[in-house]
Parts: sequence; C-alpha cells; structure tokens
Amino acid sequence: MQRIEREQARKYAFNYQDSPLLTVQPGETFEIETYDASTGYFRSEADKAIPAKRPGFDRFPPLANPIGGPVFVQGAQRGDVLVVSIEEIVVDDYSWIAVGPRRGPLGESTRWPELSSDFTTRIFRHTPGQSRTMRDGTLHFNERITWPLTPFVGTLGVAPDREVTTSVDGQGEWGGNLDIRDAAPGNRIYLPVFHPGALFYLGDVHASQGDTEFTGTAAETKSTVRLKLDLIKQKRLAWMRIEKPDSIVSVHAFRPLEVAVETATVNLMDWLITDYGFTPTDAYCFVSTCPDFRINVYQMCKLGKLNYVAGAEVPKKYLQK
Repeated sequence: MQRIEREQARKYAFNYQDSPLLTVQPGETFEIETYDASTGYFRSEADKAIPAKRPGFDRFPPLANPIGGPVFVQGAQRGDVLVVSIEEIVVDDYSWIAVGPRRGPLGESTRWPELSSDFTTRIFRHTPGQSRTMRDGTLHFNERITWPLTPFVGTLGVAPDREVTTSVDGQGEWGGNLDIRDAAPGNRIYLPVFHPGALFYLGDVHASQGDTEFTGTAAETKSTVRLKLDLIKQKRLAWMRIEKPDSIVSVHAFRPLEVAVETATVNLMDWLITDYGFTPTDAYCFVSTCPDFRINVYQMCKLGKLNYVAGAEVPKKYLQK
C-alpha cells in the first residue's frame, strides 16, 4: 500500500505548484501519516503555546497545521468532483489542547483571569479498547471524565484554482481548515476539482472535538489515515458536500455565521432539486418544516481570519426517489 510518511507530511499550504508525493488510481487505498497541528511541539504540559517558543511562529501566517500531499489522482480534470472516502483513522497515544492569553474568545477574559493571564497546555491520555488498538480507544480528559475516541480529519482539500492558500487559515469551496467532525471514517466528502490530478492534501486530525471548537484548538493528535479517492466526471459542485450512511450534509464557511448557514441551506436545496427530484418550492418548504433538518456549527472559533463553518443536514429517509 502506498503511503505518505509523517516526515513528508509537513506542507503548510495548498499549492498547485507542489510536485505530487503520491500518484494513485481512482479507488486505490493508500495512507497518510499526519502530524498534529503543532508539528510535534506539544509533548507535555510544560510545552506552552508561547509564540516566541514555537517553531515556525516567526512567520506570518505561522507554520502550523501541517498537511500531507499533494496526491495526484489519475484521470482527474478540472470540472470533476473528487470523492474522498475515509476508511480508518488510527490516532496516537495522546492528544493536547492549549489555551492562554490572546488565544480564543476568552483569551482576554477578566471574569476568569486564569484563562488569560497564563498559558495552559493539557495532555489527554489515550488508552486502547478491546481490539488492543486506538481504533476503539478511550480519551481520558482527566481522572474522572472519559469518552470514546472520535477522530476526524480537520484539514483536507484540493489545490485551489489560482491562489496558494495556507493550511492554517485557508478555506474555500476546495476545502481547507474546516474542522468538520463529519470528515470521519465511513463518510464520503465531495470536492470540486480545479487542476489535473486534483492535487489532494490532508492533515490536522483531532481525536475528538465539540461543536464550534470554542477555544480554537481541540484534542489535537498525530494519526495514520487510510483512505481512497474516486471521481465523478464533469459534475457541477458549488461547495463541499458530505454523504453519511444515513444523511447528507451541505457545507459552507463565511462570516457572519448566518451567511454560512443560509448558503449551506441554499446549496442543500440545490442538491435536493438536482439529484433527488424536489421542485424548488418543495425544497424551500421542506427545509423549513422537516423536524429532522439540522444545522451543524462545526467551527466558530475566533482565530485569525478563519470563517465560521456550518453544515445543513437532512436524513436520507426523506430522499427516496
């Protein structure tokens, strides 16, 4: 099986000028070993998020959020859709979160000075499950609170059309740093293609995350991601889509949040009309009346120029033709 090794997965931009690290056939399974968002800096609670101490933070934007790629997909052309099927994510034996002054929405808090007066790093231990691996492991938040590892890919996408965009704050219809918890095993992500070969990148795996990623970091970890890439030839796609076993999700990112929500909903309506036989009137009324229609707010952290990421979701049980 082909693989991008972790030391190769240290790109910090989605760049159409990069030479491919792998060339794969549609449907071929391969692996990418990923660094955590700090490229290995956070190893203990003594490692603080002080910019002057962090490698790459003498640059702007900083060299953070490394990604592996690009992966060249044989036969991919501009105007196609890339279908990303995540088969498995195996995370490292720990993850981390870092808070402190001028980090996140409470980085200048006077109500809780401990959040803004000093830097704090928390290390979360991971333990294997019944399989004796992290495939069914547990995250230990502290001595009392635990939950199952629920890993997903925080940053993925193809090379944008004409620009070079950083992996730390780049976002667009092509993908980017979106921190969507539904970019997880068993789901398929749909992306528009802009260059021959698609030029796909992936990194920034989280062991778990709550809605909005409120502090600006989640349970950041290293991982090995197994996946495959397929193609839908010459299909129009305005923005990223996700297909789960039992639902579909239309994604958009923008500030303010209400624009992301409205655009994701309008794009979901287009999906219903184009692929599932809804009339425009039916689709418009459906998203306002269906009790199972949901808006997911995946990422809404105050971090640099990141937009807010919303997903409009509806169960497949309503989509039978």
